[in-house]
Amino acid sequence: MFPTLQLGPLAIQSAGLLLLLSVWIGLTLMEKRAAAHGLKSDSLDSLILLSLVGFVLGGRLAYAAIHLDSLRASPLDLFSLDRALFDTVGGLAASLIVGLIYGQRKGLSFWPTLDALTPFFATLMIGIGAAHLAGGDAFGKETSLPWGIEVRGVIRHPSQVYEIAATLIILFLVGLRSPLNPAGRQFLSFVALSAGASLFLEAFRGDSILLFGGIRLGQVLAWIVLAVALLGLERLRGDKTNAKDGVGSESNG
Repeated sequence: MFPTLQLGPLAIQSAGLLLLLSVWIGLTLMEKRAAAHGLKSDSLDSLILLSLVGFVLGGRLAYAAIHLDSLRASPLDLFSLDRALFDTVGGLAASLIVGLIYGQRKGLSFWPTLDALTPFFATLMIGIGAAHLAGGDAFGKETSLPWGIEVRGVIRHPSQVYEIAATLIILFLVGLRSPLNPAGRQFLSFVALSAGASLFLEAFRGDSILLFGGIRLGQVLAWIVLAVALLGLERLRGDKTNAKDGVGSESNG
């Protein structure tokens, strides 16, 4: 693992650098494809920027609200770069709220916007996997396979590499394709494939949260996301079929 990158006297966190790189690549891919979805890249850039700000501030403020007593004793921790002092759920909730408010005010169409953002989401997931690999997080189970890597003194499945490879495949299969009809199909296909990959790859994780009977929480969540995405795709397919039937009926009449 390489948690820090030493550049002369500077020690840069590799995870943060990889995440920033993935954001830049994702923005570049998105900007090149925004027009194909009938959207302006400037509006999408602002949407992502504001959502990222909401994620950072929301995650830190949510952590502060939950751990108010400890922050009273050490208020400067609110400005710490320690990733442990962050609530991911709170950050995601804040990011979603900010994105929805901005999109509504700018009149951005919901499904076309999500379709246009799909390459960004995929690239960000790749960056998260790379950041986990750099920091030794989201590590795999012990293995004797020849491609195992040493993490925390134990040879383990390179679960982070599995996730990066799976997301790269999904990016090329769905994220970089021409816009699919109906609107929303591209994004929901990405979500369904990502959930399916997570459902399979979670079995190789060594840090999974286990529920009763040894059931993995990550797989339960993946099943839920997969079901919602498939239902969404079926709903879109039904709407498209109904629209075609309506046009045909009008023509016959």
